[in-house]
Amino acid sequence: MQDDGHVLEFRLPDLGEGLADAELLSWSVGVGDTVELNQTIAEVETAKAVVALPSPFSGTVVELLAKPGDTVPVGAPLIRVRNDLAVAAAPEVNGDRRTSVLVGYGPEGEPESRRPRPARQPEPSAPQQDREPSNAGRAAATPGARKLAKELGIDLWYIAGSGPRGAVTVEDVRSAVPVSQPRALARPATTSTAAAPAGSSGEGLIRPAARETRTPIAGIRKRIAGSMTVSARTIPQASTFLTVDFTASMELLDHLRSTKAFSELAPTALALIAKAVIAGITEFPGVNATWDDANQQIVTKHYVNLGIAVATERGLLVPNLKEAQSLSLRDLCREIGWLAETARAGNATPVDLRGGTFTLTNIGVFGVDTGVPLVNPGEGAILCVGSIRKRPWVVRDELAVRWVTTLGVGFDHRMIDGELAARFLATVGGLLEDPLTLLSRA
Repeated sequence: MQDDGHVLEFRLPDLGEGLADAELLSWSVGVGDTVELNQTIAEVETAKAVVALPSPFSGTVVELLAKPGDTVPVGAPLIRVRNDLAVAAAPEVNGDRRTSVLVGYGPEGEPESRRPRPARQPEPSAPQQDREPSNAGRAAATPGARKLAKELGIDLWYIAGSGPRGAVTVEDVRSAVPVSQPRALARPATTSTAAAPAGSSGEGLIRPAARETRTPIAGIRKRIAGSMTVSARTIPQASTFLTVDFTASMELLDHLRSTKAFSELAPTALALIAKAVIAGITEFPGVNATWDDANQQIVTKHYVNLGIAVATERGLLVPNLKEAQSLSLRDLCREIGWLAETARAGNATPVDLRGGTFTLTNIGVFGVDTGVPLVNPGEGAILCVGSIRKRPWVVRDELAVRWVTTLGVGFDHRMIDGELAARFLATVGGLLEDPLTLLSRA
């Protein structure tokens, strides 16, 4: 923010993600409009979320310095406002230390929590330094590496640096991209067009405009592309599957829906599966780990930030439940529903979307039986849930109709052996076949 007499300049703040820029989606104000303190003036899209920008001061809009569709670097001026009092509500952005001016988006060192959680006693085996990734906050990188990564659509967070103090170098970025991948040139979204011959109405012709559409790779799609490219290239992945008799779990869910405690929560199969996954992680913490290539360490997390994959109009988002191991089944029902609704509405914050330790994805809602998901960079495993259907099943040597689902676990084979993944998955499946045992562990 810059003060030129009584004209104040608002610059794009660092939203606390370590990202270099954001795309301006829309203005909520125009030149000559009067704005109030904390009034929303614009919406921007980062690689993770749509963020509403509140005005850090009141006054009259003098100039809009970017137009919708522009990619605005962090720290670049967005809007100029005349304020006769020249009183601002937020600190200015100085040099390399960019402090957010948005409520709820503090500096990158802020605690990663969205709402208060019950206090939890620390475990002796979980030293405090293990609770933060080795490259916490903004990824350290050379300017050339940042420029190249931006051009190629690669997120520096997921690249192990080989430079001084683990900084990412240009060579590190190049090694994270397939050799055959060309550098993409930014293009506006257009459709192919061709002029019709003079004097022709064009009737009966197949117009090229209907044959293809070009869409810029930006925002969330660019983030997904970069993350999945890094996942496929740098993580040796393996998968294992288990088909589970889900009948007892379905009966339990039906019973819970009729109780007063769950009457307003509509308990779901996903919440119960999440509870089983957390119990499995507690028994086999090795699946809740990170491969730290820079320091040649396996970092086992003694807390669970459970990522919930959510399909949205803008692409796949994976917000996560912080400290999920402290949540009851009732809490999980409420929090998963709230998190999914927030993500679909485009209101997930950077804090919601960062810091996951294990991901749960439910592709069964799309009517498919199973899938082979890619592990999110920075995590060790992901569990995929298929559709829950009535199928023939053998129970005590007799054929019966049961509710059945298939669970699949994708895992980083560098640090998770097949035996560990199989034991973890068998434990999760066993708890879902006997959910009363699962609830007794709470």
